[in-house]
Amino acid sequence: MTSSLLEAIARPGAEGGVLLVSPEVGRWREGPPAGRILRPGDPLGRIERLGSMISIVVPRGAAGMVTERFGADLARPSVAYGSPLVVLDPASGAVAGDVAVASEEAEDGGLILRAPMGGRFYLRSAPGKPPFISVGDVIEEGRTVALLEVMKTFNRVPYGGAGLPSPARVKAILRTDDDDVSAGDALLEVEEA
Repeated sequence: MTSSLLEAIARPGAEGGVLLVSPEVGRWREGPPAGRILRPGDPLGRIERLGSMISIVVPRGAAGMVTERFGADLARPSVAYGSPLVVLDPASGAVAGDVAVASEEAEDGGLILRAPMGGRFYLRSAPGKPPFISVGDVIEEGRTVALLEVMKTFNRVPYGGAGLPSPARVKAILRTDDDDVSAGDALLEVEEA
């Protein structure tokens, strides 16, 4: 089976949203669920066509949270050229290159990095691998601090967001591997480095 890569086509959607449509004909699989935050180049699933698998990615200039996924009730919906795949809300999730997450001040003056979405929390890329961060580490914006698994897809959680300093020192890691977290749950406590 051969494989190639195409960008989805972005079109203006209702109420300021961005509609991503299929650049190819076939059966779409592995599309992102509603609530996932996507950036340019992120996977948007694959289209199977005549023995070929075509990987579809988010096009340049499109980013936001998936508010609607078309054909979500089917395992492999048929798509034509221009068929809608997902609607993105560019205002949700504040996606300036990566997932930006909310922060707030903790009781002891530290700052809290919160989960951008729900999922299963992992502090390392695989069992036996070193953790992305440890207490005392100095981290900068964009550094991966954890993974969140949603429907067997691992989403990188980068450090950064409104009100968070860069660089920062990790004061506390508030979750352990295999914890289930919801969007907005506290993940880390940091302070200015």
